[in-house]
Amino acid sequence: MLLFAAAAIAVPLGTARAGRPLKLVALGDSLTAGYMLPAESAFPAVLEKALKAKGYDVTVGNAGVSGDTTTGGLDRLDWSVPDGTDGVILELGANDMLRGTDPTVPRTALDTIVARLKARGIPVLLTGMRASTNLGPDYVAKFDGIYPDLAARYGLVLYPFFLSGVAGDPALALPDRLHPNAKGVARIVEGILRSVETFLARLQPSGR
Repeated sequence: MLLFAAAAIAVPLGTARAGRPLKLVALGDSLTAGYMLPAESAFPAVLEKALKAKGYDVTVGNAGVSGDTTTGGLDRLDWSVPDGTDGVILELGANDMLRGTDPTVPRTALDTIVARLKARGIPVLLTGMRASTNLGPDYVAKFDGIYPDLAARYGLVLYPFFLSGVAGDPALALPDRLHPNAKGVARIVEGILRSVETFLARLQPSGR
């Protein structure tokens, strides 16, 4: 992935939309919503704080719905991503995987979400999910391949695994061992930050 130094783009981003902040929307499930966490500890809020600390003039709206599937995200896409949104961080698929849904279903839903956002002129940063190995190698290959395939097809910035550095670490999870605690969310933001900076660089008028 290309890396873009924050110092080089922080000032242009502050004026990229006629003096207003860039508006991002994080569209996802409970991992985005901040399941069992206070609002200020949810992924969008922590990411916004981290970006502002690096000089970015940006807001990150929380369009996460606990329990949502890719199909559910598609169904609510238009009202979850309002007009005036400059970019979407798309985090969906974990619940499809946990239910053992045929991978063609999330693939089709995610493809449609990206295509509809593209038609509206809204770029997407795609975050990947990985299937549990107990679902078998065939399922894992089909599911895990969804995200890099879509990223390549649409030329998206891809963060390969949303839970990188968090999955499997009980110290970073709630007692259910599925959802990140506040420390886990902070780790997620630390991991994805460079990809988000790359994404923000694309949102400048010169890059669209």
